[in-house]
Amino acid sequence: MAESSLPTEQDRKDDVLELNRDLERMIESAENMSVQLTWMAYDMVALRTSPELAASMRKLEEAYHRCRAAVYGDCDQEPETDTRPEPAATTPAQM
Repeated sequence: MAESSLPTEQDRKDDVLELNRDLERMIESAENMSVQLTWMAYDMVALRTSPELAASMRKLEEAYHRCRAAVYGDCDQEPETDTRPEPAATTPAQM
């Protein structure tokens, strides 16, 4: 009677196979969520980043460098430290 309450080897194999199937389903679900999140992030960046903003920021930066060179001269120009934010993330509405 004690032997009948113990799981047989076949029952253990079936349990392991069922566990493997459940784990595979969970992994596939997690992978699908990861892909969806990646596409959502890409869409958010692509849709909310204006190409005109990047072009105008480049023009502004070039004008800044020209003015700085005119004021300080090319030889005496101090090394710059870039402390400004990236052009694509200037306001929360654009993020």
